Amino acid sequence: MAELLTRTACDGLEALEIGSLSLAESAPQAMTTLAPYKGQQAALGKAMKAAHGLGFPAVHGSTTGKGARAIWFGRDMALLIGPEPDPGLARHAALTDQSSGWAVLELAGSGAEDVLARLCPVDLRLTQFEVGASLRTEAKHMMASICRLDKDRFQIMVFRSMARTLHHDLKTAMEARAARG
Repeated sequence: MAELLTRTACDGLEALEIGSLSLAESAPQAMTTLAPYKGQQAALGKAMKAAHGLGFPAVHGSTTGKGARAIWFGRDMALLIGPEPDPGLARHAALTDQSSGWAVLELAGSGAEDVLARLCPVDLRLTQFEVGASLRTEAKHMMASICRLDKDRFQIMVFRSMARTLHHDLKTAMEARAARG
């Protein structure tokens, strides 16, 4: 019988420290999409609050609570990150496990916005993209989800198959930024 090993999407990719910036894989966590049934978004938000201490995020937003985070993940969809979803949420939404389908990296440090500006066609400056903001956009040629976790810290997610490409593109942009510094 074959022995299967669990590997994250970023397994084997080195954590980077370039100039004032760092890039590393986020600690693996459960990730579940929540797609509310028609007319159930408010009820889902209440159920999420009771079960996980957070509500359904607004468009381009995120919510946090009890070791969990929910990020806006597209039209009428959120991604719950952290705990396994409470089974009661299934009364209000379709739940789909996404845990092994995404590569999740964190870019942190002074100049993170400059690095992402080289890859993304959106304005991610703090004045336009506040802490807690989340969006789906392009990162070079890949579709990505980006969430600002703190003033100088971003979570960047791409499909699992794009992990190495994202790591390479971020490393190249980090090196270019450091060379200008």
